[in-house]
Amino acid sequence: MKNYMDWIRTDYFPTAFCAGCGHGIILKAIAKALTELEFKREEVVFVSGIGCSGWIPSPYIKADSIHTTHGRALAFATGVKLARPDLTVIVVGGDGDIASIGGNHLIHAARRNIDITCIMADNNNYGMTGGQYSPTTPQGAKTTTSRKGHVEPPFDVAYMVKAAGASYVARYTVAHFPQLVNAIKKAITTPGFSFVQAISSCPTHFGRRNISQDPYEYLDYLKKNSVNIKNVKETDEIRNKITIGEF
Repeated sequence: MKNYMDWIRTDYFPTAFCAGCGHGIILKAIAKALTELEFKREEVVFVSGIGCSGWIPSPYIKADSIHTTHGRALAFATGVKLARPDLTVIVVGGDGDIASIGGNHLIHAARRNIDITCIMADNNNYGMTGGQYSPTTPQGAKTTTSRKGHVEPPFDVAYMVKAAGASYVARYTVAHFPQLVNAIKKAITTPGFSFVQAISSCPTHFGRRNISQDPYEYLDYLKKNSVNIKNVKETDEIRNKITIGEF
């Protein structure tokens, strides 16, 4: 397929995503990566769990997909890869789905270094169920379940997955589209377990309480508050910043 739109089911448009949701950018990044890698539809299978992120491959990507139970996408994907090692298996899930309910599956998939690509669409909260805090909610951030500010520090999921044994780990925001596409391409083509943390925007829930309800201002915030890990020399430089790059 020569055009990324060939990967997208436009007959399901308009999408179910809220206005300004960054998950549409992640959808385009995945479709563009597969197009540039010249994959055929029958060579790829997607696995997703429950949440806003589950809609990215199912129904919006025109390929075989399995929409599984909450937090279990990596377990189902492991079974798919064992049964059909010839297929490229891509998991798409949210921060609640992948890092909380499915956290153990994530750690052990990385430890086993299974040849699966996992893309975590991280909007810092449980968006579909009303904006509750998740494992990646920043300390002090307000959500429907932390109205005076979240008291717990967030998981640095990229570092955790790298330490567990993944072959490729990267983190970019939806405001860094070319870098995100390249990271997905590298993740898909790197043998072993690959993980891409795609920091997404959620103006409807997380944004209006912490950043902005305006989609443009949200993207601008992500861009201005990100620092590439290659350019960090002191720990203080990354305090309250989003570290991006390859880990």
